This record gives sequence, C-alpha cells and structure tokens, in this order.
Amino acid sequence: MIVPGFLMIGLEAAVTFFFASKQQGVAPGTDNILVLTQSTINCIRAGFAVVLGLCTGLIVHTAAVAFGIAAILQTSAYAFTALKLAGAAYLLWLSWQAFRAASQRLMLTRENSHTLAQLYRRGIVMNVTNPKVSVFFLAFLPQFVDPEKGQVVIQMISLGGLFIVATLLVFGSISWVAGSLGEKLGQSESAQKFLNRIAGTVFILLAARLASADR
Repeated sequence: MIVPGFLMIGLEAAVTFFFASKQQGVAPGTDNILVLTQSTINCIRAGFAVVLGLCTGLIVHTAAVAFGIAAILQTSAYAFTALKLAGAAYLLWLSWQAFRAASQRLMLTRENSHTLAQLYRRGIVMNVTNPKVSVFFLAFLPQFVDPEKGQVVIQMISLGGLFIVATLLVFGSISWVAGSLGEKLGQSESAQKFLNRIAGTVFILLAARLASADR
C-alpha cells in the first residue's frame, strides 16, 4: 500500500514545518530581496513571475536533497565555491543592467524591458545558483523526516512541496505590496532613476554576501 508523503510526516510535524518555512521566507535573504526589487521596479505580475521562478528552483533543491546530490555541496568546497561564485556573478550582471537602464518613465519601462518569461528564468537561475539554499534544505528537511514512517524520499519531496507553498504565500505577498508601491512611483522619471540605482546597489551587496558565504 502506497501511503501519501503528508500522511507519513504526520499533521503536527507538517504544520510545524509549514510555519517554520513561512518564517524562513520572511527573514531577509537573497530571494525575497530579489522579489522586492523586481516587483517595485517592474510590476506585480513581474514580481510573481520571479516568485514562480524561485519556486521552480526550489523543486531542483528539493530533488537534490531527496536524492542526496546536495550532500556534495556540503562536502566539496570546490562545488560550493563554484556555485556561489556563479550566483554572485549573476547578481552583478543584474546590477549592471539596473544601473544602465534608461531613465524612462517606469510604466513604459515595464512594458518594454523584460518579459515575464525572462523574469521567470531570472528567478530560476538566482535560486538554483545559491548553494546556501541546498545546504539549508539539507540541514532543515531531515529534521522532520521519520524513517520509521515510510520512504524517506517521498517524505522529503512532500516537505519540499510544503516549503514551496509557504514561499508562494510569503513571496507573493511581498510582490503584491512592492508592486503596488512601484505603481505609485511609476509616474516619476526621477523615481525610476532612484529605484534602478537602489536595485543596482542591492544586487551588488547581495553578490558580495553570496560570494563570502561559508558552508
């Protein structure tokens, strides 16, 4: 008989994990700051596209932990360093794009700069190239897994699904609030310049933080 992963975990453990995941999503980090900046600069829909990309990246991290791939990042300094430097380089590229953006009115920029598909891919790349997420999953998910209750892989995947739902709720809320603020600022050319410069600076700081991250 095949038992669903959520029944293996148990209701109490699942609820505890879900609320812990929401708290993790609220804590300042690379992903939620990316959602904040992209939603403000572009629009609510753009922010949601980034959120969906980030959650797609979480599927990759969940699979990596479930099948033991993430353990390589924890044990191999070379793999960890290579991945974090790739993520930092990508953030610097985003910073360069933000600083060089034309000082157009925000509403016009929203229509012409990035498609939702591009922003979705941006979210995937940013999440997948952040080794801290894999290491976090590797440390966090097993705490809620009980080998005596059934297949560990199925439990891991179920927990990853819960984490993604919590992330959608938290990051979706951030996107909505930030996008609404961006709509109000979108009629000002000076606000466009200011937002782009703020975003560029934030990306540089995030790149430095990621590049200096330890396992």
